[in-house]
Parts: sequence; structure tokens; C-alpha cells
Amino acid sequence: MHSFTEENYLKAIFHLSQKGDMKITPTAIAEEIGVNAASVVDMIKKLKEKELINYDKSSGAELTNKGNSIALGIIRKHRLWEVFLMEKLEYSWDVVHEIAEQLEHVKHSELANRLDKFLGFPEFDPHGDPIPNAKGEIPPIATILLSELESGQSCQVASIRDTSALFLQYLEQLAITIGTKIKVIEIIPFDESMVILIDGIQRTVSKKLANNLMVH
Repeated sequence: MHSFTEENYLKAIFHLSQKGDMKITPTAIAEEIGVNAASVVDMIKKLKEKELINYDKSSGAELTNKGNSIALGIIRKHRLWEVFLMEKLEYSWDVVHEIAEQLEHVKHSELANRLDKFLGFPEFDPHGDPIPNAKGEIPPIATILLSELESGQSCQVASIRDTSALFLQYLEQLAITIGTKIKVIEIIPFDESMVILIDGIQRTVSKKLANNLMVH
């Protein structure tokens, strides 16, 4: 049995590895979770002793097979709960993440599988992230950041990197959601902000926003 905190650390290390970070340091983990670096060092020792991660200063932290399996299980429950909250309880997409953060730690061997079946085996959560299956497999998805596109290119929103309530509420104001079609009209050289076209309406968005939208 693993604690709530241990599971959060494993999940954080998994997310950092998915972002392509070459070296996952205690500082990077602290920023991901929102804690101080000193507490991260203590937890790294515990996770290493339990053989859930490998760690040394030169290469950083890396999940072991056991740690990776636990992280995927937590992520699977989290994303299934998000679907349940939005589809069945009619919560909005800007609040389901916070609630799912609590529900993902409910421990019962059959819970995720039963929830998955009840929901009709969804492949993606409300923010466009793929849901691991019962074997812990995540299908590869070819996506890039909106900020990587050039003027004249068109795309469709696939997923949202920043799932904070403020960012999701801002996207709603811009009429941007999963599946929204976007055309890049212009990239402003000064700050790399973008002029984009959505449903015939031009909007100017920051590079920060463009760095948090995954498109295909």
C-alpha cells in the first residue's frame, strides 16, 4: 500500500518524463507538485528504498517498472473520474481536475475497471488526454504545440496541457475546446503571440497560451 503523497510523487515524475525532460531533478519535481525541494529529497529516498524509482544526481529520477505501473494506475483512475464527473454529474471541465485529484487515490482493485466499463471504455478525458487501458497501455498520439505552427497552417485542438481552472475558463471565453479548428493567420515577431482564426473570428493569443495547446 502506498500513501497519498507517494502516489502524487510517482505521478509527477511520470508527467515530467512525458514532457521530455532529459533529467528529472528534485527542483523539477518540487515545481511540478508545488512543494519545497527539501521535502522532495526526503521522499526520493523513501521511493528509492521501496524500489519505485531509480535516482542519482547525475541522471536524476526515473520510475522503475513497478513505479511506472503504479503511476499509470493513478493516472488511469484520475482521467476516468474526470470523464465520470463531466458526463454523468455534469461538472464543467474547469473543476473536474481538482475533484479527480482526490478521487484518484481511492483504493479498490476493481474500481477503475468497473468505472471504465460503466463509461463505455472512453479513450480520452475531457481535456483530451489519453486514458491508459487496464494493461497500462497508452496509445501514441501524434500532436504538436500550437506554438510550433507557422502562419497559414491549420489544426485541431487535441488536448490541453494546463488544466488549471483559470486557464480552462479563459479558453471558454475564446471558444476553444477539444476539437476546435484553428488557423494561424500571423505570428507577431515582437513577442511571438499569434493571430488565429476560430469560426471566422480573429483573435490574438499569447505564446503562453499557444504553448499549452496540443494540436494535430
